[in-house]
Amino acid sequence: MTHIENIPHILEYGIVHNLSPNRNNNYISIGDRSLIDFRDSKIVYVGDTSITLGDFIPFYFGIRMPMLYVIQRGGNFVEKLRRPDEIIYVAVSMNSIIKDDFTFYFSDGHATDYLTSFFDKNSINNISSILDWNAIKARIWSGDGIGTDVKRKKQAEFIVKEDVPASFIVGYVCYNNIAKSKLISFGIEENKIKIKPDAYY
Repeated sequence: MTHIENIPHILEYGIVHNLSPNRNNNYISIGDRSLIDFRDSKIVYVGDTSITLGDFIPFYFGIRMPMLYVIQRGGNFVEKLRRPDEIIYVAVSMNSIIKDDFTFYFSDGHATDYLTSFFDKNSINNISSILDWNAIKARIWSGDGIGTDVKRKKQAEFIVKEDVPASFIVGYVCYNNIAKSKLISFGIEENKIKIKPDAYY
């Protein structure tokens, strides 16, 4: 997920790290600032290998994540509420990342949770059984009758070390025709854009 005004830079340079030589100096952040800062120093283990989360670009596997709820409705350390038409899902081909031998890992839940496990490329063929797809696809992730671990599992991540080229992007999801028209004005082909209001809160 990203702010719509970040899309032109993504189209030119891909999805890049904040320390990349191609970083966007005018990047508009929509996330929880405290969580972003925490990830910059958070070390997790993948087998015997230690990695720092902030060194990787994170991707979710689904839509309507708890973080999106906070971005739209407020809470935690989100600096500014965002309208749904300001937020764009950028869908990237996981197969392209794997095929091009990028450095990646994936988790079975929220990356900073102590219950979460991380996996490397040797486990990628088992990803379908490792992740809880019912949790990832769940529209309701908290409240009465909801399992206590659904929220954590819903936020499983695929994290990538290298900058991700724009050519790996397979599509964009937006909230309405206003957002779609703006994406088209950036030069995105209409057939790569889906309007999906139910992907938002």
